[in-house]
Amino acid sequence: MKLKRFLLRYYPPGIILEYEQGGILKTRSIDLLDLSPSTDIDKVVEEITQKEPLITPGKVEQVLRAHILPLTNVAFNKSGSSFITGSYDRTCKVWDTSSGEEVHTLDGHRNVVYAISFNNPYGDKIVTGSFDKTCRIWSFESGKCYNVYKGHTAEIVCVSFNPQSTQIATGSMDTTCRLWDVEKGTEVANLSGHTGEIISLSFSSTGSELITASFDNTVSLWDVRSHRRIHTLIGHKAEISSAQFNWDSSLIATGSMDGTCKLWDRASGRCTATLRGHSDEILDVGFDCTGQRVLTASADNTACCYSAITNQQICKFFGHEGEISKITFNPQGTLVMTASADKTARLWDPDTGECKQVLEGHTDEIFSCAFNYEGNTIITGSKDNTCRIWR
Repeated sequence: MKLKRFLLRYYPPGIILEYEQGGILKTRSIDLLDLSPSTDIDKVVEEITQKEPLITPGKVEQVLRAHILPLTNVAFNKSGSSFITGSYDRTCKVWDTSSGEEVHTLDGHRNVVYAISFNNPYGDKIVTGSFDKTCRIWSFESGKCYNVYKGHTAEIVCVSFNPQSTQIATGSMDTTCRLWDVEKGTEVANLSGHTGEIISLSFSSTGSELITASFDNTVSLWDVRSHRRIHTLIGHKAEISSAQFNWDSSLIATGSMDGTCKLWDRASGRCTATLRGHSDEILDVGFDCTGQRVLTASADNTACCYSAITNQQICKFFGHEGEISKITFNPQGTLVMTASADKTARLWDPDTGECKQVLEGHTDEIFSCAFNYEGNTIITGSKDNTCRIWR
């Protein structure tokens, strides 16, 4: 059953739930005959929520008309007290999660702000990567720009702080990854070797190593100190869309346009498993906090959860009506969130594949989504120029 509309009935007082079951539109009435001026509305809502399975406790806390053009990415700071949004309008904005108020507009880029990140767990700096070929570091507190990093010859599409917050890595459509010194504002290294655009990158948990994923169908593992390539992960038959370390960086997961996800042993660079189950491109991959489960999101409108130990599929998530571009576990590993071109985000049980909740309200594709650290707040960013806070 899927709730479609929530209607008020004035006489006799009550509400009407319009829902879909088996492709048929049905209605269900809830009488509220005992309402009076002294009625505790919060208690009534709580009672209805507990008794009525069509009504889930999650709700949109606020809809933020965040930007004048579509959003590209969203990200929380470690505590979840603030978040940032990047946009095609050339800005990044800082928001207070509790109030939904804009704190700063980080203005200075001359093209799309595509990649954004906090320097978690510290949270005092923000990095933005832009189609204007530059990367900027900003003060979270004041919103002022510390440094502008120039050197790339094409769009920057991925950025990341190292865990120590001393270096930034940027990946570009110019096929290179560059390392930058946060304090000095200078280039540390130019990691070249890919023959296609770099679309994804990630530091290891210690910050000593870095992976870069490319449209040349390969992933490179780099030694951050020596700037040398340790391994080239070769095996995919099409462009790489996403690459991630597990929590202790012993495993690497890669998703590809060839419709497969591969697991690699970091130490040897050997492929340990090829996870199949999709009929179209894989657009995103991710591990849970223990590194024991792997998620894949696909253009075939489905997502999958696999065991990283047995390499067997645990469950498959069905329900989206458009490609799934983002997938993530909550920090506790008890929920999975997907964001889709069908204008919805969904929450799933990672053990059974059951859809627990559909987050509806956006009027265009959802490009990005994130949980806060406690897992009780969600932000979604959409092509409809808004971001939404869900609790």
